Amino acid sequence: MVLIFVIAMTAMVPSVYEFIFPEQNDMPAERAAINKLVLIEAERKKVYLHKGDKRRELKLFRFDPNHTGTTQWQALGLSAKQAQVMTNYLAKGGRFRIKEDLRRMFVISPERYTALLPYIYIADPGSRDSGAIKSRYPVKAAPLVVDLNLADTVELDKVKGIGPAFARRIYKYRERLGGFYKKEQLLEVYGVDSVKYNEISGQIKLDHRQLTRIRINTVTFENLSRNPYLKFKEANAIIQFRKQHGNYANIADLKKVVILSAETVDKLTPYLSFE
Repeated sequence: MVLIFVIAMTAMVPSVYEFIFPEQNDMPAERAAINKLVLIEAERKKVYLHKGDKRRELKLFRFDPNHTGTTQWQALGLSAKQAQVMTNYLAKGGRFRIKEDLRRMFVISPERYTALLPYIYIADPGSRDSGAIKSRYPVKAAPLVVDLNLADTVELDKVKGIGPAFARRIYKYRERLGGFYKKEQLLEVYGVDSVKYNEISGQIKLDHRQLTRIRINTVTFENLSRNPYLKFKEANAIIQFRKQHGNYANIADLKKVVILSAETVDKLTPYLSFE
């Protein structure tokens, strides 16, 4: 009987061993599964930016969304268009008062918001830390506005879009005119087209008191002929008409000079003095 029991137990040993220690049956496969889970968990903790068919890992950093520029937004994983949406929002007066405000931006997906959340910092406007952040992103100075009739070439050169060459041209044309009485006269300056005018018109103002008047009843031909609105023949006609008919009393008298067009008279009118 003892012999029979021993033989039976010997036959059962593999099954009993597998029942007690099941993990020993397929150790390589289980190790591979565990390693795969570790890699998946590590991958889950990473944040990636998709760029074409490539994926590069981002290095996130602490940021204040109220003082983050286009380049920084792109570094945080946004596309160029998405980054521009964020900067446009700030440029129009938008502000993030709490972290959750960032989640309301349609270009920030829930997944990206979750990834960025630990790095978001919104400074108290009155805190010292806020001042430190602002120093890294200085507020632009108010646009320069110059008086077109008072500025010299150095001041004109400071206007964005003018530059040294245009500054000299504007100054010389102003001297010939006797000053500008409306901004649109800049379009008469050589090289100033509508695009250039729109760029600089918001940075200039006019003091009409600075206009140099033409004393039409005493002006000489030499001085009158320098006016950009008059050709030599027209300047001469004005002088000759005055000699023949006496002083001009008003604009109506000037319009009697046949050679002058109504347009020319209109351009001259702001500059004329009948004293």
